[in-house]
Amino acid sequence: MPHLSFTAELTNLSRCSLHEQKRRAKIQKLKYFIKILYNNKQVSCTSVSPLQFDFKVMFQQIFNIQLIHWPETICLEVYEISKRTSLLAKLYLPLPNNTELKSKTVLEYVEFSSDELVIPARGEVGSNVPFLLEGNGTEEICLLTSGKLSYSLSWALDENGIPLTPMSQSLRSAYCSVLRNVDARGVPGIPWLINAQKLFEWANEVKIDPNNPEYSDLMEFIMYMKHKGQDIPKYFRLEQLQDEFNFVSEGEMKKSKRFQLLQLRNAGQLDIFLLQQIPLYDKDIPDLVFQEYESQIEKDISISDVNSITAQRINSTNFLKKMRRLIMKRIVKVSKFNLSDVVADYEEIVSASQLTHAVCKLVERRRRLKPQRKERKKVAAQTICDGDIKILVRILRAYNIPTRNTTVTRALDLPTYLKSSISRLRHKETIKSVASDEILNEDTVQPFVEVSFQHTVYQTSTASGSHPCWNEEIKVDFISPGHDYSFSSLSKIKDNIYINIFDEMIIEKHEDPYFKSCSSHSHVRKNWLGSIVFPFSALLQQSEISGTFQVNIPPVLLGYTWSKTYMSPKEDFNGQNLKECTFLNIFATIEPQISHVTCNPELDKFSDQTDVLERAQIFKKTCKTMFPNRRITTTVFNSEGIQILVTRYVKALNPPQQLLDMFLHDSNATLDLIARFVSLIPIVPGILDENDGFDIWMTSERCISLAVGNKEEHAILLCNFFLYFGKKALVLLGTSMLEGQVAYVLTQETDEFLLWNPLTGQCHKQFDPFCPLQSVDCLFDDGNVWFNIQQNNTPMAVHFDYSKESFWKQLLPKNFQGTKAHTIQPEEIIYCETNKSMIEDLKNRIERTLKCKMMEWRPKQPTRWNRQCTYILRKILPKLELGTGSFVSSEEESEFERLLQFYLVTGFPIQMPYTDVQSIIDAVYQTGIHSSEFPQTEFALAVYIHPYPNNVLSVWVYLVSLARHQ
Repeated sequence: MPHLSFTAELTNLSRCSLHEQKRRAKIQKLKYFIKILYNNKQVSCTSVSPLQFDFKVMFQQIFNIQLIHWPETICLEVYEISKRTSLLAKLYLPLPNNTELKSKTVLEYVEFSSDELVIPARGEVGSNVPFLLEGNGTEEICLLTSGKLSYSLSWALDENGIPLTPMSQSLRSAYCSVLRNVDARGVPGIPWLINAQKLFEWANEVKIDPNNPEYSDLMEFIMYMKHKGQDIPKYFRLEQLQDEFNFVSEGEMKKSKRFQLLQLRNAGQLDIFLLQQIPLYDKDIPDLVFQEYESQIEKDISISDVNSITAQRINSTNFLKKMRRLIMKRIVKVSKFNLSDVVADYEEIVSASQLTHAVCKLVERRRRLKPQRKERKKVAAQTICDGDIKILVRILRAYNIPTRNTTVTRALDLPTYLKSSISRLRHKETIKSVASDEILNEDTVQPFVEVSFQHTVYQTSTASGSHPCWNEEIKVDFISPGHDYSFSSLSKIKDNIYINIFDEMIIEKHEDPYFKSCSSHSHVRKNWLGSIVFPFSALLQQSEISGTFQVNIPPVLLGYTWSKTYMSPKEDFNGQNLKECTFLNIFATIEPQISHVTCNPELDKFSDQTDVLERAQIFKKTCKTMFPNRRITTTVFNSEGIQILVTRYVKALNPPQQLLDMFLHDSNATLDLIARFVSLIPIVPGILDENDGFDIWMTSERCISLAVGNKEEHAILLCNFFLYFGKKALVLLGTSMLEGQVAYVLTQETDEFLLWNPLTGQCHKQFDPFCPLQSVDCLFDDGNVWFNIQQNNTPMAVHFDYSKESFWKQLLPKNFQGTKAHTIQPEEIIYCETNKSMIEDLKNRIERTLKCKMMEWRPKQPTRWNRQCTYILRKILPKLELGTGSFVSSEEESEFERLLQFYLVTGFPIQMPYTDVQSIIDAVYQTGIHSSEFPQTEFALAVYIHPYPNNVLSVWVYLVSLARHQ
């Protein structure tokens, strides 16, 4: 039998083959070390040693561990270091007895193996990989990484030759017995076995019987300690006196809300309380914090169950959250409280003249017929409880509401593409009159208004005519989530306030026992005509929202036409034709007004242009001193957390080639199409763009790739596209009555200035009285920043000639070196086509979901679908997106005529950018089309998605209700 020995010498490396050289080089990279664990606690670790060519690892180290109690386990963990550190094996060593001393040590061996998978390479066998021997082709063999560890484990001796063994188990039991049976008066605070002197004093005090066999071990220990003497310990104990510091049990600690928040924040999984103190008491921590965290985890888990485009939206949102969280950790936040945040009721006295005026006000004559307007006092959030806050909405009157028409349109030509984002289509001429005695007289409308907020609906009374007047006040009850009424908590509420206009249609019917909720002689049906939507945060930022606003009317409104009696919403307005626009006069406010803290960010140390940024900080403070309520932004943080000038974001960038090829000979239509493309990019969901006073902006390329952006990023992207065409464009920062803080794009034409809203794609002239922009505060381009110092900052009163220093204050002088800093935008943007198969899958998902929701919203009535009408709608929707020519062919028109012979048809299309399916569901629900209780009512629903590059989508949903004529 052959015998394998290891006595031969290793071959010199230079004489080995290339394969052997590579194998040895790979072995030299392997290193090992061993951790020593006492009672599963690491107490020491060997140095890192390499693997030798004979597959040996030499440590040759001695470790001393001085013990108090007898060890439960002593374990050695063997680790391997290659590209990463991995655990090979755990070796539990047998505990030595009292006779195994240092002077009698002999090496012992313990074998181990590891099931770690090592893929064979360069002809090796590998580890934990089955293989077949050459001589045996049927039986598989699997070799594991195995080894043998040589060690010695023994007790050391003191200077007197006494083994340094810990207390035995019998002595510990005697110690516990003494505690049970002996009077524990005068028991020392430190355990006896550590402080021998106190143990001696206690034994003398309680007078332990030395002849009692139960205490023999304890007396033996006392005699040993007296013989040995007591030295100051030169070692540490693991978890020493831990029990004396456990104020609560482990279960109570895990139930603590504060402790859970501290753990989440330490792990970097908490969005809130990032730069603020966690409350000291559990009662001050709302359960909403944990609900938001759990909902975010569920959202991350459910990404795999949605469409790939929806998953991209969710991934983009999660990426922005992580990026902004990391940046906020680098920013030092300095918040100062105003006097109004500390004192609830006060009046500031600045000078002696104001003091005199305040005293004279007490004795002056009151003029009740000429009251003076007083600014409302702000209430501190700490004094507010549930039920104290209400949203007041006063509905005054409306202008030019569409009226009913029992006929259908023949002339269906579209106006210019600019009007496609508002009411751009309207049925104007009739095809065929349908006699119906059950419908009210032609050219009538019975409008009423619904105000909804957080799934609570309030309704005005029903008026009559196209120009109704209500003058009714609605009080909307409001309870903050988590019962936290601080300004920072309220600003995180992302709900919208919806003001919808409906037409109440009453049709006389015979008594129907199946619909008891309706009158026995008539059925009531409400038809949606349009809406005004504004976020709660916009109302929170402003003291009030007041004025006449244009209603968002769908581009097609089946069954309705414009009123023949036109009334201008402004008596002195003689501008553009507004006969095909509906307006609503409203007033909204929060009662009482809530005070908030102001944030004063300091200069960031992670800046690359310190001198320019210091100048920008001084400029901003100067502007805020002049006009505290106006917006001024000079520096922001980029995606890397570096503070830079806003001018570095402005640069001419190329739009998608697909948009440039659509209108080759019409530059105005191309600009309108580009503005529409930017408006279809989803806005940052929720309050991700609210960073406690710190602005974090992405580049235009990142905004396009993620298909998401905030208000300022939308405006910068649109401005960069306009600069590509050679237009004179600037980014405008200001406030809007319905949107709060906004960013517009200002372009200069030959004889006028145009204001572009990047979130809607709409363009307004400077002197448009219905432009939603309320104030013009700041302008910036690629070279400078200008602050508006004119007394009146409304768009119609502002002079946009920013070269005049009496109107505009500029940040950088003309002779300043490095006025145009290096831009952070790329040279060009690379676009990718949207996958059409994903679009088709998303369209089918939306259509199925909406149909299921319609049936859920109608639990007491059957929901029938009209396939013929759905077929017509699917043909119409693609033409609505293009916005040119006639959107109904002669064939589709004849099919509509056949439907009108049997049905009363009402309906409309809804268009929106695609963010998620839930936003589409909410928009459909707000129309109330599902609430019809007419018997034999049928519905038609069609969905169309128009794709643009980089998964930017325009979603159209056409909803039609068909009531069969009786």
